Amino acid sequence: MNTKATIVAELEAARDRTLALLDPLSAADQARQVSELMSPLCWDLAHIGHYEELWLVRTLTGAPATVARYDDVYDAFKHPRRERPSLAILDAAGAREFDASVRVRALDVLERVDLGADDPRLTDGFVYGMVVQHEHQHDETLLATIQLMDEFAHPDADGGGPAPRNAAPTSTEPRASDVLVPGGTYEIGTSTEPWAYDNERPAHRITLAPYRIDTTATTNGAYIRFIEAGGYENPAHWSDAGWSWRNAAVLVAPQYWQRNPDGQWVRRRFGALEPVPPDEPVQHVCWYEADAYARWSGARLPTEAEWEVAACGSRTDAANLWREGAHRFAPAPVGTRADNVSARGAVGMLGDVWEWTASDFAPYPGFRAFPYREYSEVFFGPDYKVLRGGSWATHSTIGRTTFRNWDLPIRRQIFAGFRCARDG
Repeated sequence: MNTKATIVAELEAARDRTLALLDPLSAADQARQVSELMSPLCWDLAHIGHYEELWLVRTLTGAPATVARYDDVYDAFKHPRRERPSLAILDAAGAREFDASVRVRALDVLERVDLGADDPRLTDGFVYGMVVQHEHQHDETLLATIQLMDEFAHPDADGGGPAPRNAAPTSTEPRASDVLVPGGTYEIGTSTEPWAYDNERPAHRITLAPYRIDTTATTNGAYIRFIEAGGYENPAHWSDAGWSWRNAAVLVAPQYWQRNPDGQWVRRRFGALEPVPPDEPVQHVCWYEADAYARWSGARLPTEAEWEVAACGSRTDAANLWREGAHRFAPAPVGTRADNVSARGAVGMLGDVWEWTASDFAPYPGFRAFPYREYSEVFFGPDYKVLRGGSWATHSTIGRTTFRNWDLPIRRQIFAGFRCARDG
């Protein structure tokens, strides 16, 4: 049972993180749109408050909206991101004021609400966990937007290096390149995690053939070998749709990478150019790129069921998920965390980069939309690919092996990489 004190602490921690990420940016930077793929930062901020008001005030009490037009302006389904700058959105200061006023009302409702009531939205504080996770998910979106700002160097991007919890213990022991997962019947999903989303439910049994999965995520160094072997020039490594997208988007390397005149690969990370670190997981690759690399290497991407079974036993508290305090805005070098190992022996499956899987986003057997269809159900189908594991930018409230993310196979601005699998 999540107590009211726990809920308050989680709500406040999420808000502190949001504002800390935005505080270094000017009001003008928060109001502009840096890419049609992303909203203005101040839209995200006010949307966070609108979502909180909708679920923690209006739904629980029947109270009206603070401002009726916000139901249109801040509904993510009514206006695609490219339209949002043209809407009458709140500026940075206005969004902060609105969010603060909503929080006062939400905490007042929390004081009066009965978490033991016969209402599934209140069981274990579910609706509060949904709002907390929603804000943290938008915080990761804020980070992806800030990364798109070529000229803005976020002052916290290397804030003292990794937090102590991220830095130790380390491991220098050699590891096998992959691990074998025996064929058999396994349980995936959850029916007991109190804040799990509807698409993670219910727990169910699946049968898998034996397979091997890479011990670590694919590194930058390995990906450079793919590039230099002509991986982007050979259609044999790409699906038909992937090759078509590679040509249309003129893909030659992960997003934010460029090659110096001396041949060295460098990347732009939060406004600063730096050599591409060979031992970090590759990130900012789309599904088509991940699939092409896997084909080139004689492998494939794992299904999401294979991924989850291999990840079982990974410790959230050991992962490189977002921590308060000093936190480098980048994944940890692969294999360096001796305690971030799954029961099967796979390393770093939580908290370095989102990992693309081979699976389309689809409902589990027995799925029931809750508490609204638009979180998951409207995205089911072949258009979206599943990502697993969370990234360095993902908060630990979301960092669980059952969590399912999804996106279009062309998306590269997200903090996504992959690991490969092979039939056993």
